[in-house]
Amino acid sequence: MFKREAEASVTKHSKTFPIVAVTGPRQAGKTTLVQSLFKRKPYVSLEDLDQRNFAQRDPRGFLGRYDEGVILDEAQRCPDLFSYLQSFVDARKKMGLVVLTGSQHFALLSGISQSLAGRVALTELLPFSLQELQNAKQAPSNIEALLFQGLYPPLYDRHADPETWYANYVSTYIERDVRQLLNVQDLRAFHLFLRMCAARTGQILNLSSLANDCGITHNTAKAWISVLEASYIIFLLPPHHRNFSKRLIKSPKLYFYDSGLAAHLNGLQEARQLTTHIMRGPLFETWVVSELIKHRFNQGRRSNLYFWRDVQGHEIDVLIERGDELIPVEIKSGKTISDDYFTSLRSWSSISGQSLGAGFLIYAGDQSQKRSQGTVLGWEDVGKIVAS
Repeated sequence: MFKREAEASVTKHSKTFPIVAVTGPRQAGKTTLVQSLFKRKPYVSLEDLDQRNFAQRDPRGFLGRYDEGVILDEAQRCPDLFSYLQSFVDARKKMGLVVLTGSQHFALLSGISQSLAGRVALTELLPFSLQELQNAKQAPSNIEALLFQGLYPPLYDRHADPETWYANYVSTYIERDVRQLLNVQDLRAFHLFLRMCAARTGQILNLSSLANDCGITHNTAKAWISVLEASYIIFLLPPHHRNFSKRLIKSPKLYFYDSGLAAHLNGLQEARQLTTHIMRGPLFETWVVSELIKHRFNQGRRSNLYFWRDVQGHEIDVLIERGDELIPVEIKSGKTISDDYFTSLRSWSSISGQSLGAGFLIYAGDQSQKRSQGTVLGWEDVGKIVAS
């Protein structure tokens, strides 16, 4: 098994909370992770109709079989069980007694907040990080291959073909989750919506424009965005609230959690297309931002990432908020460093009053170096941002 960076967070939580929850997209490795960490606990999938019927019809009898603890996979499929879990763990007073996993974020959190508040520690598990692949000596040798292949575990532990795997992932998981969360009658319209979202990864979200391009209503687009968020397909990066005496853009930016899925939905068929493809920049930015989020999630923390942009066009791709400190990160998909790459960092320094050189520039080349205008990191060194 690939060693996951989230192991330490999940293990720590199991010593101080009676229930540990691991949530994230389907096929991200949640089940593999919890079964490897809690080998003595029996495993029950609530996707199994027989198990789910038992849990729904006789929740006390269902839980009564697991006095020494249990792993409940896809726990959001049986929301009525959460209220019984409260009394189950309270009566036994053991830490790490129950392990929950789920692939629908909002559904799982809803059950936790209503019945299990204060009893659950949550870790969000995304597909592999570059550091995890590097540790396993499985990282692609060039950035185009990484962006095209993405970082879902089956593409590395089973060496699945990306084009075939992503096509099945969309039809098997994403469309099924849509049916579970919303009564979507026209899956062709939803698939068009999904592809339109992929074409906009890295852009500021304009729901009206997105809805018009897909021939759906604004409210439908809003609901479908929520479904994709709940299933860990996309996330919305919020703008930072600090004004600096400028009028700010208030809409979030849309990103996919995985560049490979976004590349597939944009119609890319091989990695070499990304050398000159119009989506190279957005996909590279998507991957960098997802790497930064993975680090936070693997520590059991929430995202502390924002972007900043004013109406004059001044923009910082990512602001990392650390206490009262804001760390600017600029992202460029070129392989040769140009002085123009530092324009946004210089503007940010002038507007914010922060010292020039405190930020980072991540680019698609391989030379990392310290400059007066900021720390330059090649794509393979993206993990050094979080390490610092």
